[in-house]
Amino acid sequence: MQQNQHCTYPQVFWTNSSGLCSSDYALSGLSPNGIVSPQDICPPLAVPVRKRFRQNTRDGACLCFLMVFLLTFLALTGVGLAMFQIFHLQQELNALKEISSSGPALQSPEMLKGFLNGTTEKKVKRRAHLTGKGNQQSLPLEWESTYGHAFISGVHYKNRCLVIEEAGLYFVYSKVFFRGLACTNQPLNHFVFKRNPAYPDIQVLMEDKKMNYCSSVRMWGKSSYLGASFNLSRQDSLYVSVSDVTLVNFEESKTFFGLFML
Repeated sequence: MQQNQHCTYPQVFWTNSSGLCSSDYALSGLSPNGIVSPQDICPPLAVPVRKRFRQNTRDGACLCFLMVFLLTFLALTGVGLAMFQIFHLQQELNALKEISSSGPALQSPEMLKGFLNGTTEKKVKRRAHLTGKGNQQSLPLEWESTYGHAFISGVHYKNRCLVIEEAGLYFVYSKVFFRGLACTNQPLNHFVFKRNPAYPDIQVLMEDKKMNYCSSVRMWGKSSYLGASFNLSRQDSLYVSVSDVTLVNFEESKTFFGLFML
């Protein structure tokens, strides 16, 4: 019997970790000795160069974007700091202009330092001007504190007295206009007193006495003015008294009492 010289070999498949990788290779066609090696069926995997190149390109683009962002942020920060400094210098310049236009009274070193440091607060102007109040029969003199030319600022008016709230140097003044229908040349006394709850004694700040002020028995009038600077303490109370309240003309332009802090 003649053997069939044409033998059919089964198809061989080779698998690796990536799965099936070979196909219809006949054993007789792959090797002269009929031995099939895995390299013949599954050639080595090619390195994905293009994919790695794309990944490197993407990483480089991200790094460049980050660098550009950081440089832009630093530039904007520098511009912001420069604008803030310019604004601060402009404020200082405006403060110096305000000082120069306010007169020499505000040009002390403390005031200038406060303006430059931006810590100067609006200072309360402690002052008062009281005007005469008519129909009085008792002492000390009572005053009008709100109507007409009268005002109060940073000082209290209580029980016919001006009460100091902040210690300091004050200029105190008082004017009283005496008048009468017949002159008897009786002494006219005008006082400004000070008292404090911490001290039992009453102090005389200023005093004026008018004598021989008229030469006839007819209608007469005489003004008495007192004014001086004093260091006053907190809770000092100042008030005005006269020798005879019935001889006082209480018109606001003729009889008044006040002070202001220097």
